[in-house]
Amino acid sequence: MSGKHFASDPKTLVRDSLQGLVFANPHLRLDDKEKIVYSQGLASLRERQVTLFCGGGAGHEPAHAGFVGQGILSASVSGHVFASPSSSQVLSCLRRCYSDKKGTLVVIKNYTGDVLNFGRAVERFKSEHVNQGKPQPKVAMVVVGDDVGVVNENDDDEGGVGRRGLAGTVLVYKLAGACAAKGGSLEKVKEVAEYVAAHTFTIGCALNAASVPGQGFPRTLEDDEIEVGMGIHNEPGFEKRKLEPATSLVRSLVDHITSSRPFKSCREDKTRVVVFVNNLGATSNLEMGLVTKLAVDAVKARGIRAERVLSGTYMTGLAMPGASISLLVLPEDDEAKCQEILLLLDEPAHCPGWINHTKATKDTESTEDFEKGPARTFTPASNALWEEAIDAAYKNVVNKEPEVTRLDQIMGDGDCGEVLLSGVTAVYDAAQRTELPLNNPSAALARISSLLETSMGGTSGIIYCLFLDGLAQSLKDETRGGATALSPQVWGKAMMQALNNTLYKYTTARPGHRTLIDALEPFANTLANTGNMEDALKAAKEGAAATANMKPMRGRAAYMGGGHEKVQDAGAAGLVAVLEGIAKALH
Repeated sequence: MSGKHFASDPKTLVRDSLQGLVFANPHLRLDDKEKIVYSQGLASLRERQVTLFCGGGAGHEPAHAGFVGQGILSASVSGHVFASPSSSQVLSCLRRCYSDKKGTLVVIKNYTGDVLNFGRAVERFKSEHVNQGKPQPKVAMVVVGDDVGVVNENDDDEGGVGRRGLAGTVLVYKLAGACAAKGGSLEKVKEVAEYVAAHTFTIGCALNAASVPGQGFPRTLEDDEIEVGMGIHNEPGFEKRKLEPATSLVRSLVDHITSSRPFKSCREDKTRVVVFVNNLGATSNLEMGLVTKLAVDAVKARGIRAERVLSGTYMTGLAMPGASISLLVLPEDDEAKCQEILLLLDEPAHCPGWINHTKATKDTESTEDFEKGPARTFTPASNALWEEAIDAAYKNVVNKEPEVTRLDQIMGDGDCGEVLLSGVTAVYDAAQRTELPLNNPSAALARISSLLETSMGGTSGIIYCLFLDGLAQSLKDETRGGATALSPQVWGKAMMQALNNTLYKYTTARPGHRTLIDALEPFANTLANTGNMEDALKAAKEGAAATANMKPMRGRAAYMGGGHEKVQDAGAAGLVAVLEGIAKALH
């Protein structure tokens, strides 16, 4: 813990920081006097969509200016550290970003200074229009109070103050901003914002308060203490307690959310949520990963499904060593609305503060959201055809395994057939259990590669894995931009790219070195040039046969001193067995 800061003059710190943000993000502009950050194309933005702006005290970076950009906020206005901007600043921002055609939504956190200053600015703006003889401006304001750490369970009116706005406010920015970018009306954008604000619940905790530049620490905790419910302006929490293991701590935080009156009153049957884990500023990424994992575990333990999990630094309290957990409850009785919210959440936001998480696919083993394309000819056109190809390859390898093993006993260490059979068996079993994403060629290949890695081992296993990894990537590139024709030639070209761009980066084996490459490259090259499966298989067989007259130059056979019989390479023969089985299923 340190009270030291990078600062030249606390009075200019906020303005200087905003200038640095704009320097690093060319799509942003800065009104230095009013501390307003806005999108470069704000003028054209006002013509085509509802505009949104927010604001509040500095010290919560990346909030709020870090969320200005395409698909989210149009502008933001900043006050001093932990202090609301003045109503004059807010009015200046509203004048700048107001859309006369589409309207403007203002989103703020529920703090007295913010509510008063932003509210007064909106009223002043309306008065200006009336005094100028103009119609009432289309301006709406949503106040976010997602904190369940200040709720008195025995007080129906929550003490008249209401819940504070915390990290859940960023979810309101994101979904309302995405709705506006997709052409939603002011009424629709406000409806989305109000739903998210009313159904998001947050609790935070911290190991200590944050040091404020020029002021230091307001208070400190003991080394074995943690504060629960601490606010983002260093406000004390509702409880100090002994620091406990993260497992029980995070479980208790989720318990607090799910047992709070606001959470329970929003709907009885809460089964699906978005989990939003926020770094309060000074928690390591390593610890954030743990908190996120434990938060998801705790949610699942309550029979609630985490439809999306977001984790990162969104709304800080300067460099506060802590984290907050938010749960956004999704509509249970309106599937269309639920999917609408998830789609808005998945829309990319082009700004420095929002993390565009990779959207999950049904293939949980795949690391990418592979693009889909209808199957053509050689591409399995249905799950059934994939299954037939896998089944035929498996059966053909079963039949050929003794011969492949015999060949390897002559020129290798004798395990080539068994290793290959182990690999195809793993793929066959996964297909039987319907664990392969067979409607998505790229994802299926990536999954098969993972199966081979764990089932085959050895040099041949990693060769297959590297090739399939490259093929999955190449196939995705071939179908990028909406291309749908996965013809035999497309597959052949993708295979050649996988060889040249992936496999050949990691092995010096080439045709003529007596390896499975002697069968693989002729197959891929012929398929790419002719699109004819039979010709490609013939080329593979000829390549494998030719290895009988080659001197081993790669692999264990190069130094094991094997026999002198002129027999073909076992790895090449094994690959032909796989290709031959696939060819049988496709013809």
